[in-house]
Amino acid sequence: MEALKIEEIVKKVLLEISSKTETADEQYGIFQDMNDAVEAAWHAQKQLVKFNLETRGKFIEAMRKEARKHVELFAKMAVEESGMGRYEDKVLKNIVAIEKTPGIEDLRSEAYTGDDGLTLIELSPYGVIGAITPTTNPTETVICNAIGMIAAGNTVVFSPHPSAKNTSLKSVEILNRAIVEAGGPSNLLTTVSDPTLEQAEIMMKHKKVNMLVATGGPGVVKAVLSSGKKAIGAGAGNPPAVVDDTADIEKAAKDIISGCSFDNNLPCVAEKEVIVLDSVADYLIFNMKKHGAYEIKDADVLNRLQALISDERGNPNRDFVGKNADYILSKIGIDCDPSTKVIIMEVEKSHPFVVGELMMPVLPIVRVKDIDEAIALAVKVEHGFRHTAIMHSKNIDHLTRFAKEIQTTIFVKNGPSYAGIGVGGEGYTTFTIAGPTGEGLTSAKSFARTRRCTLVGGFSIK
Repeated sequence: MEALKIEEIVKKVLLEISSKTETADEQYGIFQDMNDAVEAAWHAQKQLVKFNLETRGKFIEAMRKEARKHVELFAKMAVEESGMGRYEDKVLKNIVAIEKTPGIEDLRSEAYTGDDGLTLIELSPYGVIGAITPTTNPTETVICNAIGMIAAGNTVVFSPHPSAKNTSLKSVEILNRAIVEAGGPSNLLTTVSDPTLEQAEIMMKHKKVNMLVATGGPGVVKAVLSSGKKAIGAGAGNPPAVVDDTADIEKAAKDIISGCSFDNNLPCVAEKEVIVLDSVADYLIFNMKKHGAYEIKDADVLNRLQALISDERGNPNRDFVGKNADYILSKIGIDCDPSTKVIIMEVEKSHPFVVGELMMPVLPIVRVKDIDEAIALAVKVEHGFRHTAIMHSKNIDHLTRFAKEIQTTIFVKNGPSYAGIGVGGEGYTTFTIAGPTGEGLTSAKSFARTRRCTLVGGFSIK
């Protein structure tokens, strides 16, 4: 689609959604009250389980096919509504979510046979899942969760982040329409037209919601883990990128800038700080600047930047989360080329930019004397989130040691961080990365119960 046409469609869609005082789309999952949304999802799940697995797969393929038609709309709406990220990167994230999220093929059965008979292990649905989604990935998380959760036989009640509610609601509507047109039940996905904390609490406490999945910060993860229900938590991260003296420095510099700048650093997998051996630090910085980094050297300028984008406790200023690097620099009086991707600076290891997650294209660099100091510091600043870490090295011992000590869910070696979620790297993707609860990169089997069926003394043909 042409850019102008997309802009016009986005404005029209946002206006239509925001102007609705009464929901006319209950068939397609959007309700005014959370209790109604849960009830509809509960009834829809009873219908869903009557369809065989092959038919369920057809519903998922219909969702993929329809969502592909709207990736540009999703990306534009997300940037327009949330004010965060980059359109072209959001297009890519939506495509990856659509194409690389596992479906019914992820549900593998096991069988044990012998003299005592047959035991079958299969995966069954939980029922209704309540899913809390973030403003950083308002459609990607909906798409990803919808595919995996429906594949496992569940229905989903979404509680979107209010800052991107219209974008999330639009994706829920589009996916539901695709399912209905493919012959499936209405309301396999539901949500509310005005998501609030109160509505989210109703969802979390509702007796017909059997499982909760939260994608967001520590607060929302803590809330679902305290609910008393089966819960999956995908929390925050502060991924360090370590560069040793055996790395391909030119490639490492390019990869780090690519990963850090991807969607303006909104993904929790993105490089948040660089820890580099002193012997190669200058050459790394030189090459980072060749690939779109703007370096701040003056201490006064750095102080102005710090005061602008973070508070006295080091927490990020939400006004600058996910904003372009040139926009941030302009607010401290620096004019630079719009192609600038990342703002870099050398700092001490205790600097707030190092120890806190900013979620903006601002990348602190810390020099260390040797690999021992590099690994120790990386483990410290990752804070035990067990989310993501990156290392650039050709030394197998260094790579192995760091992987064992950092214990992250994702460990990317010699590539940009996003390779760990299947963008330019092998494997499936997800936008719900469950470090706190241990499921890791979630997929359909993460949203299914393991059940055992045993036939004693029969059906063995050995």
